[in-house]
Amino acid sequence: LAPSLPLQEDFVYHWKAITHYYIETSDDKAPVTDTNIPSHLEQMLDILVQEENERESGETGPCMEYLLHHKILETLYTLGKADCPPGMKQQVLVFYTKLLGRIRQPLLPHINVHRPVQKLIRLCGEVLATPTENEEIQFLCIVCAKLKQDPYLVNFFLENKLKSLTSKGATNVISEDILKGEDSLSADTGQSHQPEDLHGAIGVEPTESEEEPPHQMDDLSTSLDDLSVTSLPEAPVVRPHQDYNLVNSLLNLTRSPDGRIAVKACEGLMLLVSLPEPAAAKCLTESTCLCELLTDRLASLYKALPQSVDPLDIETVEAINWGLDSYSHKEDASAFPGKRALISFLSWFDYCDQLIKEAQKVAFSKAVHERFFIGVMEPQLMQTSEMGILTSTALLHRIVRQVTSDVLLQEMVVFILGEQREPETLAEISRHPLRHRLIEHCDHISDEISIMTLRMFEHLLQKPNEHILYNLVLRNLEERNYTEYKPLCPEDKDVVENGLIAGAVDLEEDPLFTDIPPDNILSNQEWLNSSPPATPDHPRNDGKTEVHKIVNSFLCLVPDEAKSSYHVEGTGYDTYLRDAHRQFRDYCAICLRWEWPGSPKALEKCNLEAAFFEGHFLKVLFDRMGRILDQPYDVNLQVTSVLSRLSLFPHPHTHEYLLDPYVNLASGCRSLFSVIVRVVGDLMVRIQRIQDFTPKLLLVRKRLLGLEPEGPIIDHITLLEGVIVLEEFCKELAAIAFVKYHTSSTP
Repeated sequence: LAPSLPLQEDFVYHWKAITHYYIETSDDKAPVTDTNIPSHLEQMLDILVQEENERESGETGPCMEYLLHHKILETLYTLGKADCPPGMKQQVLVFYTKLLGRIRQPLLPHINVHRPVQKLIRLCGEVLATPTENEEIQFLCIVCAKLKQDPYLVNFFLENKLKSLTSKGATNVISEDILKGEDSLSADTGQSHQPEDLHGAIGVEPTESEEEPPHQMDDLSTSLDDLSVTSLPEAPVVRPHQDYNLVNSLLNLTRSPDGRIAVKACEGLMLLVSLPEPAAAKCLTESTCLCELLTDRLASLYKALPQSVDPLDIETVEAINWGLDSYSHKEDASAFPGKRALISFLSWFDYCDQLIKEAQKVAFSKAVHERFFIGVMEPQLMQTSEMGILTSTALLHRIVRQVTSDVLLQEMVVFILGEQREPETLAEISRHPLRHRLIEHCDHISDEISIMTLRMFEHLLQKPNEHILYNLVLRNLEERNYTEYKPLCPEDKDVVENGLIAGAVDLEEDPLFTDIPPDNILSNQEWLNSSPPATPDHPRNDGKTEVHKIVNSFLCLVPDEAKSSYHVEGTGYDTYLRDAHRQFRDYCAICLRWEWPGSPKALEKCNLEAAFFEGHFLKVLFDRMGRILDQPYDVNLQVTSVLSRLSLFPHPHTHEYLLDPYVNLASGCRSLFSVIVRVVGDLMVRIQRIQDFTPKLLLVRKRLLGLEPEGPIIDHITLLEGVIVLEEFCKELAAIAFVKYHTSSTP
């Protein structure tokens, strides 16, 4: 057997075999797969990998030196650009991809690697649905992966000058590039490169005078000039800036008709936006079309949705993950018109959300705000067609639920609510038209629109953004001007120390609460067993109304003859305690970073003279709460659900205003408790007019719980269902008040 050639000789042999093909070939139409070029390229790769494996880590071997020194990648790029012979571009892309992927030592810092890589990047995505699309995306993704490993390398891929991207008659380019070799920065590799290096690469010794190319090079130039290369039409994509070609090429490939290519391109962009290099981040937002891609595609996918989609379908369509947007209508048993379009829109919204989360760049979310929220969604939400309002509100509700990026959430909140933080006045409630319209929709003539808008607000209130509650509620309670300040006289001080609040009406003397059966009031002893013991740090008389009086106030609000829960097992007040405890804990975790005060602002420091307005949002909720006996059951459930959410917030002013029955309300002001008291007063009068009120009430409750089959229609059904919701709501408020006191009193 002949001894195996040293690796470098072998490597040079394969490279010269490729270059000789171009000097000697006469058939330029034969595809590259009919030549030995792919085999030679594969052998060169194998040699480079073998050489690296045989050497110390980080040491550059003679074959790799040869590749860098003779600018082999530059030459391959030129041949690939010309796609000569046909299919050569594909081979070059594969070679670059495997080289970057299989060689462990860092190659991109070398100018003779990153410059041809940059040029090859520009060829990617120029033509859509091209046969090389798969190889293009693989190549771009390996570059992105390398940049993720060493983010500083991205600076090699930011260009400051515009370069022509038109496909020239590629023949001249090949001969020029091969003949000239490009002037290089020796600092990058520690070596100086002369133009003659490439002559050596093609098997030609450099001559004395570099001005006149040697005879053999003329042969190569001539043979390349003879090749007829048809340039492909370019994709109709306008690139105003060419500074960040890696991004531009990926952006083009996101438009690929092949879904897998598009998803890969999106993954590449996701990697690039997360790079911590400031120059790259600036270039991304200012010099690429990335913002436009995000927003324009969101807008077009939104506009492609049917005019009306069932809100239930919008709500229940399965959780969308942008990378898994593969949907087959044929396999789907729960298909509905527009499902494909809806999934496409929601998955792209998820992609934008995740990309903004990775980038944490305000520029992207601002673009979504201006170009999509205001430009596309707002006109839909402000329209007068009920069907249109319902669909657009359901879509808003869905994306409110779906958003996870803090900066995109902030833009969404400003879009829905505006930026105002000063107290509202009745005259100015329409300052932010969309906020005004959405709150008005909570009391819309269409129950479906009311419920959907209330649900949207309920989910908005669960988002980790301080401005939401502040804008909707807190800014109006800041001065506590819903209270009437009565300075304590000496007798009152004694009363407070005995656990009562000055001016508060005791339940036993309240005309609404006569003939309450004793078993419906929790005794002091029961509270002592269930609430935390007083400690030196947390004395019992810490200025809070004693919690058992508050809880009993809510539990006893609905008179006994209007109660039905104690006739049905498992519907006691304790069932709400577990839920309230879990929900309150969740809210505390969200609100912890907002540094809310632990106690209300001192009344002496409050501007109690200012006229009090509860704000548009609470006004609509209180108005609806006041009509609980005359509204459909589903509307009542949603109104009370939003109010219980509000009462869960651990802010002393919302707690006082919504959960303290003993607050001294200023003249003309109402609180949640006073609204319910008025409803109960109305109920007491109306009960007298209904025959067999209690048996009917019990039957309705059992039907709602599914314990009784549906039967004949019961008269006064709306009122009876309203009474049941009212009783349950009061139990829920009592549970929330107890849990909040218990948690804040625990040391």
